[in-house]
Amino acid sequence: MSVRVRIAPSPTGNLHIGTARTAVFNYLFARHHGGTFILRIEDTDLERSRPEYTDNILSGLRWLGLNWDEGPFFQSQRLHLYREAVQKLLEQGLAYRCYTTSEELDALRESQKARNEAPRYDNRHRNLTPEQQAAFEAEGRSSVIRFKIDDGREIVWNDLVRGKMSWRGSDLGGDMVIARAAADGIGQPLYNFVVVVDDIDMQISHVIRGEDHIANTAKQILLYEALGAKIPEFSHTPLILNQEGRKLSKRDGVTSISDFQKMGFTAEGLVNYMTLLGWSAPDSTQEIFTLDDAAKEFTFERVNKAGAKFDWDKLDWINSQYIHNMPVDKLTDLIIPFWEEAGYKFTGGRERPWLEQLVSLIAASLTRLVDAVAMSKMFFTEAVEFSEEGSQQLQQEGVKPVLQAILTALESQSLTADTAQNIIKQVVKEQGVKKGLVMRSLRSALTGDVHGPDLIQSWLLLNQIGLDKSRLNKAII
Repeated sequence: MSVRVRIAPSPTGNLHIGTARTAVFNYLFARHHGGTFILRIEDTDLERSRPEYTDNILSGLRWLGLNWDEGPFFQSQRLHLYREAVQKLLEQGLAYRCYTTSEELDALRESQKARNEAPRYDNRHRNLTPEQQAAFEAEGRSSVIRFKIDDGREIVWNDLVRGKMSWRGSDLGGDMVIARAAADGIGQPLYNFVVVVDDIDMQISHVIRGEDHIANTAKQILLYEALGAKIPEFSHTPLILNQEGRKLSKRDGVTSISDFQKMGFTAEGLVNYMTLLGWSAPDSTQEIFTLDDAAKEFTFERVNKAGAKFDWDKLDWINSQYIHNMPVDKLTDLIIPFWEEAGYKFTGGRERPWLEQLVSLIAASLTRLVDAVAMSKMFFTEAVEFSEEGSQQLQQEGVKPVLQAILTALESQSLTADTAQNIIKQVVKEQGVKKGLVMRSLRSALTGDVHGPDLIQSWLLLNQIGLDKSRLNKAII
């Protein structure tokens, strides 16, 4: 069997994490079977589709490493295919023109509501005569195109995640609109129809999407049959839920991939986490793996039916693992844009070798890339900001003579890791104080706090850009 799958986002918003997770599952399934991963942009909603959203979707998928094999295909460029398919159904008597007005539909819904009935179209124009059609057109009515649905039909398929699924035609809301109204001809074809036409044309073997599409699947199976096409396999994956168990939405804050990117998540960390939102590896203890690693193991037998709760703590932990194991040169490349966004200037000795030393210093403490901004601020500003503990440390008795002794020692020698250690030992001995006092005082004077990254390495970095002596002088005043 030749596996061909697709991800088909709509450019009416930025790439959503739910869509991206669906793309991950499609990608993994295709790679597992040596198949084809296709990108299709469903931009038939002309009023809401925007080119900037298309750009966001494409860049987001590329950033995540979800490189497609075919496409992107744009539905807006394929309208002739959809209209030809609509015409075919009309000619076969499987679809018809419906002239019901919006006022008549509103009245129908109100009457059904009054009887506590589920809203559904009553198929009133299914069997119009040519004379009746002509009369409606003479009134100036335009017509939508509706597809005939047999209320007595049972639609059954074997879902690769959920097992046997069954829907009755009577639960699908009456005959389905497949094209909007138009003064003449066929208007804009609608989602459920164009998806099927595209999947047939692109020979999609497996449709992998969220469980919120299950009702659409029942309708689409009828359309595959009507168009004389082979029905693909279906897999309906669990939704991503918030901590309250509801579908993750914009009300929960960050949901777009570009937002996660701005928050400092790595592509590898985020895509790793998304893989675990509804799927688990055969070795249930394994949580860190690349896309290639996951593709080797991916099957729908290990995809959960239940919704996957979004866990920020787990995402942070996974992201930190990638940061901590990343080569310094690559990590520096990723952090530089965040420093630039913060307005940090790479002058006065802060060139690439120095930046990589700084990244080496703080890497082990990073959870997100953006953490580097606050953590390294003291290396990019002339003046240091003091915490309450740092300020109190510098006010202790005996601190100023200690700092003065360090300054004096600096005048006669170049600073290296070894000389830094020797200076501290020398000052401890000469001043007759404990090493802890010297270390805390030196750190507070240089960085503004009694806590922070390795003191010696921090001192060396500040010395390279000429800030250690000036800060020690200010702390003594």
